[in-house]
Amino acid sequence: MSDKPRKFKGGVHPNDSKALSAHKPIQEAPLFDSYKVIMHQNIGAPPELLVKKGDEVKKGQLLCKAGGFVSVPLHAPTSGTIKAIDKVPGPTGIHVPCIEIAADGEDEWASPFEPIADWKSTDPAELKQRVWDAGIVGMGGAGFPAHVKLSPPEGKKIDTLILNGAECEPYLTADHRLMLENAEDVVLGAAIIARILGLDSAVVGVENNKPDAIEALNQVAGKYNVKVAALPVNYPQGAEKQLIYAITGREVPPGKLPMDVGCVVQNVASAAAVADAVIKGIPSIERITTVTGKPLVDPGNFKLRIGTPIDKVLELAGGISEQPAKLLLGGPMMGIAQSTLGVTIMKNTSGVLLIANDEVSQYTSEPCIRCGRCVDCCPMDILPATISQAVENKRFDWAEKLNVMACIECGSCSYSCPSHRPLNQHFKRAKVEIQAGLRKKG
Repeated sequence: MSDKPRKFKGGVHPNDSKALSAHKPIQEAPLFDSYKVIMHQNIGAPPELLVKKGDEVKKGQLLCKAGGFVSVPLHAPTSGTIKAIDKVPGPTGIHVPCIEIAADGEDEWASPFEPIADWKSTDPAELKQRVWDAGIVGMGGAGFPAHVKLSPPEGKKIDTLILNGAECEPYLTADHRLMLENAEDVVLGAAIIARILGLDSAVVGVENNKPDAIEALNQVAGKYNVKVAALPVNYPQGAEKQLIYAITGREVPPGKLPMDVGCVVQNVASAAAVADAVIKGIPSIERITTVTGKPLVDPGNFKLRIGTPIDKVLELAGGISEQPAKLLLGGPMMGIAQSTLGVTIMKNTSGVLLIANDEVSQYTSEPCIRCGRCVDCCPMDILPATISQAVENKRFDWAEKLNVMACIECGSCSYSCPSHRPLNQHFKRAKVEIQAGLRKKG
């Protein structure tokens, strides 16, 4: 591993707009009257419901058990009564099952498991089981079950653990504040994950526009044998394959996973959640989320329980001073636009972003002018313009041959396109069509 990070191919430099919230310390949200906890909060199989309407639950109690190996359990964010098993709008606009809890105001713990203070001498298998039992997922946005990444198949030798602290998405500052204010939790979590993987060290990658976070991490990293790599600012620096290349120089081939080049990548927030689960016995029931945007009176970073209604989240940030043009979960590059305030906070909700009217524009997609900007900025070295034309002609077989499945949906191509072509949306559609075709064949 080189001490000097490498620059990956492509990338863009959008205005980061982080000044709205980067200086705002994390605030813990008050206890609200009710929470609507979406049941399926992980990539993979949905968990299995364990409660019913009218049941009384305690904070941390199991609401759902894992529905398989690629699945995680779900825990109650507070104590109270199950008011309903209903459906609410999910982040993609589809109504999804949720568990509504009427809080009793006591916030009484169920103590789902005991702390493991002596984690250094604890069997790695027990530590990994704790990660699973705590319901920890990739909190940077993907929602992939953390324990699965920590279970490499036989023959896959892992020699490098990387924590993703790049937080390259514009507007978002939750990971920045976490690293700055809770640096020891981050590096302790890294050390625990390293033990699970049979490693004695780890590295945290942080973009160098966060010097205060880098300094905070460096002050505690040494005692856990963790290194901090300051990375050049280049979106999407936080994407797994780009982060691996920047830190190790290894290239993950198309269709392959980080494990195939000996790496495991976890988000810094996931690492902090691992520390909480192991050292304190706390399951994954809350997360730090950036609530930001020009229309908000007082943007900031908040520790929110899963199931917190978005309208309450906006109140925490002082409410709105003007009618926004868009509400996004996540950032402007990879976030998902919402049509309602009925959505709620999930384990992977890194940001709630309001876009002002003067920050958006109406436009019509024009024909490709063959400028090549999308090709130059694509970090995955594919041909966005050609794939887009294949999708427009419903030639999904052609798009597949052109490696559309390698697209990480970072949006760099759409951002760069002078013809305002909906490239990212084309690629998302192509993936859905290809997967649907595979299901029909199967």
